[in-house]
Amino acid sequence: MGKHFGTDGVRARAGEFPLDDATVSIIGRSLARHFEERLGRKPRFISGRDTRRSGQAIEGAIHAGAVAEGAQISSAGVITTPGVAFLTGARGYDAGIVISASHNPFEDNGIKVFLPSGKKLDGSIEELIEADIDAGRIEPVARVIPNEDLVDGFDEEYLEHLRSAATGTSLAGLSIVLDCANGAAHDLAPTLFRSLGAELTVINDAPDGRNINKDCGSLHLEALAATVVETGSDVGIAFDGDADRVLFVDRKGDIVDGDATLWILATEMAAGGRLANKKVVATVMSNIGLEIAFRTKGIELIRAKVGDKYVLEELLRTNSVIGGEQSGHIIFPERSLVGDGMATAVLTLTSLARRGISLDDAVGEFRRYPQILVNVVVKEKRPFDEVPAIAAAAAVLEKELDGNGRLLLRYSGTEDLARVMIEGADQSDIEERAAALAEVIRENLG
Repeated sequence: MGKHFGTDGVRARAGEFPLDDATVSIIGRSLARHFEERLGRKPRFISGRDTRRSGQAIEGAIHAGAVAEGAQISSAGVITTPGVAFLTGARGYDAGIVISASHNPFEDNGIKVFLPSGKKLDGSIEELIEADIDAGRIEPVARVIPNEDLVDGFDEEYLEHLRSAATGTSLAGLSIVLDCANGAAHDLAPTLFRSLGAELTVINDAPDGRNINKDCGSLHLEALAATVVETGSDVGIAFDGDADRVLFVDRKGDIVDGDATLWILATEMAAGGRLANKKVVATVMSNIGLEIAFRTKGIELIRAKVGDKYVLEELLRTNSVIGGEQSGHIIFPERSLVGDGMATAVLTLTSLARRGISLDDAVGEFRRYPQILVNVVVKEKRPFDEVPAIAAAAAVLEKELDGNGRLLLRYSGTEDLARVMIEGADQSDIEERAAALAEVIRENLG
C-alpha cells in the first residue's frame, strides 16, 4: 500500500490533493506512459464513473492526461465499477479506469484501474505513478471534459452479460423493491430486473450528484425494509454507489447480509456438484454460525483478511469458486474477478426461483451466533502473544470455545484500542468472557 494508492486505488476528498485537476491529469499521463513502456505501443483505455458531481471533472482530467501522452481513451459515462471491469476485458481495452468512491459520501471520490483480466492494477505501476506525482517530472495539462458518447451498444452488452447469470430462469411473479443508492445502478438495475420478468418498486434512483449513498443503499437499509413490508413485496435489494456489492431484505423486513448470501449460493452449488473443492472463502469478520452451518454440509470455510482484494487472493490460491464479505461483496472467479452486486442479485434470486423457496426459507438453516465486541483503551500496541498474561487468557478462552465459538483479538488501525470480539451460542456467556479478557488486557496494556 503506497502513499497515494490504498488497497482500493486512490480515495480522497474530491478537488483536494491527490484528486485535484492537476494531479489527476498527471495520473492520466503517468498511467499512459507506463502502459506504453510495458506494451511497446500506445495504450487504449476505457473510463466510467458513478453519479457524484465531481466525477465528470475527474474523468476529464484523466482523459486530458492520457490523451496528452497519445493514448486512446473512451468514456462509458455513468456505469457501475464491475461494468467498467467487464467492458475492459470484453472489448479488449488495455485498462479500465473507474472514477468512484464506492459506498463513501458524495464529497469523496476515487480512481481505480482494472486490467483486462479483472484484476486491479498491480502495485509496481502504482509505485511508478506515485513517484511521478512526488517528483514533479510530469507537467499537468489543461482540463478537458470527456467525450460523453457511450461506447456503442455497451449498456446492452453488459446487461446481456448480467442476464446470462440467470441461466434461463425467469423472475416472473417475483415482487422486488430495488434501492439503487442514487448511484451507478440507478438506470441499469431496473432495466435488468424488469427484463427478467420481476415486478418492481424502485427507490433512490434519482441521483443529483450529492445524494449518492445518502441515507440509502446497502449502508442504510431502513427505508428499503420499510418499503418491502409496506408493499408486501417478496424481497428487497440494495446496492452501494458503484454497485459492486449487494445486500437483501426478506419479506418480513429482516436483513440478509453477505454471509447469508454465501450460504444460499454455496449450498445450492454444492447440491448440484458445482462447488468443486467444497470450500468457500469469507473473511475474519464472517459469523461463526456460517462456519458451523457449512460444516454440516461438508463445506470448509476459509477466512481471509478483510477486503475484497484478500478474498480474491484466497479464491485464486485455493482454486475456489465463490467467496465474499459480510458487506455483500461476493466474487465468482469463473464469471469475474470483480464483485458485481447486480450479478450476485440475479444469481441469488434465480437460485431461489429454481428451488421454489423464499429468501427467509433459504436462510433458515444458517443460524447467526450472538456476537460481542469490547474496545479497550491501550497505551501501547504490543503483539498479544508477547504479553504472557494475555496470551494465556486468550489460549484458555479459545480452547473453551473450540468449534462452537470464536475469539478475534486485534488492534484498531486508527485508534489506541484493542478490540475483543467473541461469538458463541449464548449471549450472556460471551459477554462475561469478553469482559474478563478485556480486564486482562487493561491490566497489562492500559
